Amino acid sequence: MAKSRPPYPPEFRQQMIELVRSGRSPESLEKEFEPSAQTIRNWVKQADLDQGRRKDGLTSEEREELVRLRRENRHLLEERDILEKAAAWFAQRGSRRSSSS
Repeated sequence: MAKSRPPYPPEFRQQMIELVRSGRSPESLEKEFEPSAQTIRNWVKQADLDQGRRKDGLTSEEREELVRLRRENRHLLEERDILEKAAAWFAQRGSRRSSSS
């Protein structure tokens, strides 16, 4: 299993992004600092998306909204399932009463 570490501070990420934009390669930064070259490339891509330099992905704001909407949808589906089960239970219980009268 991969090691888990706390996220890098935003200031550190921003510094890596600026170094790449100034001409340093993610591979050279990987050797000097801890994050992998791919991680640094991901940070640069996300920063470019957030700043409108790229259009081939979601901005951080859009990504957060998508997560929120998926969570809300999951919650609503759970509520619907509970209500369906409750309605079926009450319908079954009601039919038992009317047949026993």
